[in-house]
Amino acid sequence: MQKKSSSNIQIKMLAQNKYARFQYEIMDTIEAGIELLGTEVKSIRNGKVNLRDGYCSFNNYEILLKNVHISPHTNVGAFFNHEPLRERRLLIHKKEIIKLKSRIEKKGLTIVPLSIYLKGSWIKLKIGVGKGKRLHDKRQTEKKNDINKEIRSALVR
Repeated sequence: MQKKSSSNIQIKMLAQNKYARFQYEIMDTIEAGIELLGTEVKSIRNGKVNLRDGYCSFNNYEILLKNVHISPHTNVGAFFNHEPLRERRLLIHKKEIIKLKSRIEKKGLTIVPLSIYLKGSWIKLKIGVGKGKRLHDKRQTEKKNDINKEIRSALVR
């Protein structure tokens, strides 16, 4: 699925974390770059990335992406490949990191990866600041989604 933004930059979605929107109430989203190795870039471009269990943590004035699985590239020998679950640094301005850190510590929120996509030739990650949903919140969300599906199917007929 490719979209064109207003500045004629191609955006191609590579992977999404639908589970994060089910588990968390996302309050804010931020676009970030990722520090990657060459074989990781090749694997991500082939769509071999899993964001489901990923989360972000702070290390001084850096944000680290943890537990995101990027499969090793198949056309390269084992010597040049990367570790699939290694920590990756997110490329965000220091001022934004400080704001995020204070916000997360005060309110007990968390940062989760929502999607990874190509923006032009750059690989970008959309992260979300969210609060964990309780069981009754999840049921309400499912109920709303079911009602919306029924409305859409009734309109199509």
